[in-house]
Amino acid sequence: MKWRNGLAALIGVWFILSPWVFHYSTHTGAVWTSVVLGAIQLISSAWATFKEDSSGWAVWQTWFSLIMGAWFIVQPFAFSLGIGEMWTSVILGAITIVLNLWTMAVRTDSDSHSSSHRSMHA
Repeated sequence: MKWRNGLAALIGVWFILSPWVFHYSTHTGAVWTSVVLGAIQLISSAWATFKEDSSGWAVWQTWFSLIMGAWFIVQPFAFSLGIGEMWTSVILGAITIVLNLWTMAVRTDSDSHSSSHRSMHA
């Protein structure tokens, strides 16, 4: 779980830097959106990384990061960014979503396994 949250945090850093890497820093709306939402992803994912129990469907930090991933899939189309920015944003947004869904599902799977295991031995 921790490595998935850490990787999502690093992807947040990428989104903060991407306007200057892809040279769309003159597109004010796209820059602010990328920087602010990238920072939200960075902070929420880093927070989840250092949280004692960061798995399960009730962890708000993971939900925030997942929503940021969904936005980064939409962003290049909303701001008419170039093809390189589009593919990078879509792929990293999808990876963010997968990482967060995986992190949330782990708790549910282990809980159901534990409860079925307990009921077999009861």
